[in-house]
Amino acid sequence: MIMAGVPSANMAIYHRIRFNVGDPVAWIGITAPGPARSILIVRGIELARARAHARADEVHAPAEFEPASGLSGDRETATAQALVECLVREGIASVTADRSLPLVYAEHVRQAGIELQLDPELGLLDRRAKDQQEIQWLQHAQSVTEGAMEMACGVIARATPDSDGNLVHDGDLLTSERVRMLIDAHLMEREFSNPLSIVAGGRQGFDCHEVGSGPLKVGQPVIVDIFPRDRRTLYNGDCTRTVVNGTPSDQLLRMHAAVLAAFDSALAATRAGTTGEQVHAATVSALESTGHGEHRVSGADAPDGPWLFHGTGHGVGLDVHEPPLLDWKGPELVPGDCLTIEPGLYSRELGGIRLEDMVIVQDGGCLNLNSLPKGLDWT
Repeated sequence: MIMAGVPSANMAIYHRIRFNVGDPVAWIGITAPGPARSILIVRGIELARARAHARADEVHAPAEFEPASGLSGDRETATAQALVECLVREGIASVTADRSLPLVYAEHVRQAGIELQLDPELGLLDRRAKDQQEIQWLQHAQSVTEGAMEMACGVIARATPDSDGNLVHDGDLLTSERVRMLIDAHLMEREFSNPLSIVAGGRQGFDCHEVGSGPLKVGQPVIVDIFPRDRRTLYNGDCTRTVVNGTPSDQLLRMHAAVLAAFDSALAATRAGTTGEQVHAATVSALESTGHGEHRVSGADAPDGPWLFHGTGHGVGLDVHEPPLLDWKGPELVPGDCLTIEPGLYSRELGGIRLEDMVIVQDGGCLNLNSLPKGLDWT
């Protein structure tokens, strides 16, 4: 088997070697003849660090596999050349690669006359079934994510409405942008990087992926969805809560109760051996029992609702969206799958309600990594 790429960007190779570096690397897994072993090729200045920390039996620099024609001055090309030279010296005539292999490596392998085959499933199940180290990293990521969530929802809930119903915090208008800035600062202090968090108030929440903009208002639901990455381990957290400043309307309370019931049903259905489709079916069944349902067109073209516009959840790990999906045609769940459970309802008139926890699949159920409450009141 061969894998290659830049571990800081290619999560497949990072997962294989658990070594984060911003330069190209190549990994070879040799299964025969003789005992299985692995070879990692990294930039020369990274040799000592890689030998101490990377998951590989042997670690070499490209210069140790310099072909007769010499190595290119381009690091990625040189790594591809060294990979091929290593394969040639090992007498390897056929290799299998995963779906993430960059084309430059594939081309050099083919030019050397080595047979190259794609296994589109290679590494996918390994990444799904988290080991104990990964679960610890995910628990830490989710704990930090919850801290940011508790701070953000508390700021929104305790803001003071002005005469126009706009929320004011520390003397200034409280906007989606300002809450995002507070979330970013909270996470940066804890060495997490953060994409654009969702802080969508009122009718903006009708579009489940609208990030939100402008002033937040009293009595309106605000969806807060935070999904940062730990800069040290590269593992992600993912959590959503909905907060209302003031007293929510009866309609919002009914939507929230329906979403909470759907969450509980999905959580109860999540265990190894069941399928992502069965978990999603439990969500939809619970919503239908409260007079709601599913409609798979969101955004401006969607009917008024309230509807569920998306699946129940997705895998999380080195990417915030990974296999498997908790949705129609979702596959069988395996022990160690890290999943989000995130049902929602979305109304064009009122906005959205979404709740999201992150869980680890186990044989008899699942381990919930969240501890925050799921109510609308965060005062």
